[in-house]
Order: sequence, then structure tokens, then C-alpha cells
Amino acid sequence: MDSPDIRIVLVAPSHPGNIGAVARAMKNMALHELLLVQPKEFPHPEASARASGAHDVLGAARVVASLGEALEGCGFVAATTSRDRDQYFRVIDVRAAAVRTLAESRRAPAALVFGPERTGLTNEELETAHALIRIPANPAYPSLNLAMAVQLVAYELFRAGAGDAAASAPAGPPLAGAQELARLYAHFAQVLEEIEFRDRTQSGTHLMGRIRRFLQRAELDQNEVNILRGILTAVQSRRRHAGAEPP
Repeated sequence: MDSPDIRIVLVAPSHPGNIGAVARAMKNMALHELLLVQPKEFPHPEASARASGAHDVLGAARVVASLGEALEGCGFVAATTSRDRDQYFRVIDVRAAAVRTLAESRRAPAALVFGPERTGLTNEELETAHALIRIPANPAYPSLNLAMAVQLVAYELFRAGAGDAAASAPAGPPLAGAQELARLYAHFAQVLEEIEFRDRTQSGTHLMGRIRRFLQRAELDQNEVNILRGILTAVQSRRRHAGAEPP
């Protein structure tokens, strides 16, 4: 099996041994691109010891300052969660997620994001994903060790690659990358402020978050992002021609 263009992204891992164990799990399943977002301790002797033969994967791991940097250049992004369901996010089973991720990786780099051991990913971090991955587990004790979670997802990716379900890339242009989407959301927020369209809920803080989440679920490609930004620019231009001052 050829190595798929899939990044394993660990956000703020706190235990260096887990990083080494993740590298070993990745090499077991023919994955090689490991990114670490602000790890607490790395490099570290315990990470090297736990890598156990996967020192090439561990040695090539990239440390980055932000999740946005880790996702640069990626199309499809999936993040792990222990939530069984969520009213705002699309949550899919790990087996289906593996098939989808492998297929998407054939037209643009894809990423699988794992959160810190104790707290998991924040809502803001989850919002960078097109879908959340749920790993079925005992409801009385659903929490998985970080390396175990990576091993299970990596196994499903390897298993999917051995079949025909992900033999070809999806039709159409690649999905918009994280940076393109970030620029779209910033543009959206700017226009909403200019036209004074604000959150009417009691807290008044949820509108942009909900817009981000439904656009993530829509899985916009690069052309669609350009269309939306063109519409937003036209709205701004029309207001300024009508005499409204820019902010």
C-alpha cells in the first residue's frame, strides 16, 4: 500500500511518551507525516524510547505554533471527539471516516486532528474540521489513550486502503484549505459588522460560530469560496457607492 497524503496532527500533547507511541502506531499502518502543535515536551528521551523502531517518523515530526499552520495546504480535515452526536457538527463513525479521508487524500492532503490527553479539542479547534470522528467505546468509559486513538484510526485507514472503496479521488476540485476558509470567515464577519447584522440571542456571541459550522458542513471547494467572497465584496462595494462609510 502506498503511503497516503494524510497528516496526523496532535494538538498540545502533554506526554512525550504518547508522541513516540503515536509515531510507532503510524509506521505500523504506513503513515509518515506527524505534526505537533505546541507539544509540552519534545524532543524527549521517552518519546524516542516509545517510538520503538519508528524513529524515522518521530525524527521527521514537525513542531508548529498553531493548528492553522498544521493544516496549511490541506483539503479535507477530520477531528476526533468522544461526543456521540452534536447539533452543530457532523459526527461520523471511524470506519466511514477512514474511507472518506483516504479518498480525499488522493486529490489534496488530508488531516486527522487529535486533541490533548486530558481535555480533548476545544470547540474552536473542532470548527476547523469538516467532520468529527467518533470511535465506538464502552459508554461507561469512552476515554481512549491518545496513542490508542491514533492506532485505531490508522488501522481503519490501512484497512480502507486494502479495499476498493477509496480507489479513486472524489470528483470535482479540492476542498478549500483552512487558510482560505479563515479568510472567508474573517470577510464574512467584517461584512456582517458593516451591515449591522448582529446576533440577536441573549449572549450575542454565537452567530459567527454557527455560520462557520454550517459552512464547514457544506464542504466548500476553492471555487465556491471565491464565489462567496465575490458576493461579500459586491455587498461592500454597493454600500460604499450608496454613501456608507467603510469601518
